[in-house]
Amino acid sequence: MEDVLEIIVRSTEIDVNGHVNNAKYLEYLEWGRENWYENAGLPYERFLDMGIQTVTVNININYRKECRQNDRLSIRTRPEKVGRSSYVLLQEIYNQHGHKCADALVTSVTMNATTRKSCEVPDELRTLFDR
Repeated sequence: MEDVLEIIVRSTEIDVNGHVNNAKYLEYLEWGRENWYENAGLPYERFLDMGIQTVTVNININYRKECRQNDRLSIRTRPEKVGRSSYVLLQEIYNQHGHKCADALVTSVTMNATTRKSCEVPDELRTLFDR
């Protein structure tokens, strides 16, 4: 399941070089992941109901093209691969001209909310990788 979140770059996201600060891209990706979970029917509360939480353990990002104030960005998120207790989401950021501005592979681990130890990816999440 691919999800797309549309945003507009605000003035507070611009650095001294006149473009989006590199750390903001990580925030954009987080917003995209949150949107993906919500639209997949897996909001944070649902994970807690299952007794799990997810933690991001690795982000491998490539900055391809600068983004500037008022750019309209599309943050695309889709499942890439799933293991026993971890999974990878592929995320891409495109501007209003269709240019890829960034792409990232984001690895997360599921953990038991009580013991804080890694645990198996629940079927409810795992099935999103089979589509």
